[in-house]
Amino acid sequence: MKKLVILGGGYGGMKIMQQLSAKDLPEDYEIVLVDKLPYHCIKTEYYALAAGTESDHDIRVPFPKHVRRHFGHVQHIDVESRTITLSGDQHDPETLSYDKLVIGLGAEDKYHGVPGASEHTHSIQSMESTRKTYEAISNLPPRATVSVVGAGLSGVELAAELRESRHDLTIHLFDRGETILPMFPLRLSTYVTSWFEKHDVDIVSNSNITKVSDGALYNHDERVASDAVIWTAGVQPVEVVRNMEVEQDRKGHIILTKHHHIPNHPDVFVVGDCASLPYAPSGQLAEKQGEQIVMILKKQWAGEPLPDTMPEMKLKGTLGSLGKKKGFGVMGDKASVKGRVARILKSGVLWMYKYHSGV
Repeated sequence: MKKLVILGGGYGGMKIMQQLSAKDLPEDYEIVLVDKLPYHCIKTEYYALAAGTESDHDIRVPFPKHVRRHFGHVQHIDVESRTITLSGDQHDPETLSYDKLVIGLGAEDKYHGVPGASEHTHSIQSMESTRKTYEAISNLPPRATVSVVGAGLSGVELAAELRESRHDLTIHLFDRGETILPMFPLRLSTYVTSWFEKHDVDIVSNSNITKVSDGALYNHDERVASDAVIWTAGVQPVEVVRNMEVEQDRKGHIILTKHHHIPNHPDVFVVGDCASLPYAPSGQLAEKQGEQIVMILKKQWAGEPLPDTMPEMKLKGTLGSLGKKKGFGVMGDKASVKGRVARILKSGVLWMYKYHSGV
């Protein structure tokens, strides 16, 4: 059997598997998913798992049953020999060949060269790291101090959820900018800032984290004692993707054709956080891209010409939560929503995602 190998069961890989049922595949093809875990994880909810307000089980979704699963960690991708090197359960390297490949391995934290950041901070970039972050936060003594570095969507949601989860904690939210959530309209940034002020979360604007050590971080070289530091100040494609000998942009994302494959490698597609796209990375974007990759795969298998232009990937907006009762976001044509309505909308989006995934 020929193999369509999907590396990573994130949002993009999941969408491709869902839209390519067994009847959609050529008779001589099978789908092989390579992932470290036996289920899809809803990454947009990692902040709640870390804060202890949602359980591990609540943010899992089963993979489609028609897909053959292969567990392991991707060590190397060679598009010339069409092979992938994996470490299995026993960490013994093994080689997997492919006929068509989708790379959707996601992102990891980017520490911007800050000394000690990788060694002394916690992460919410993977299920494994988020579990460790949850354990670290849960074990903090009363009146401990938590510093969240980065006030984008992930940092804001995490800081808010932490406040609802642990009223005893001192929480600092550090950000390089003048205002938090710079990607959102100013009125929403102001609303979220007011929520944090009301709930006693300390926002440290214009910060510059120069070092992180055991028990402290340094803002403009000034020591700030912290029992736990959580890093949400930037991401980059995973190392195995950055190490690929293909053209990349300055941030390490793989440059693609309009049909989402690597130039001169029409059988190698890249989806999600590893792809160089003119949009901010998101689960929603990865799903839209996955839908288009399915369209291209079907045309390739049918021997049909590929379209000269691709449909615009229209995103529905972005929603964020402030604990379980309030939220904020931009919907449709940049219409702002906030408060209880925004939180209900976000809960509904999550419910629909799980419902359509068979949960």
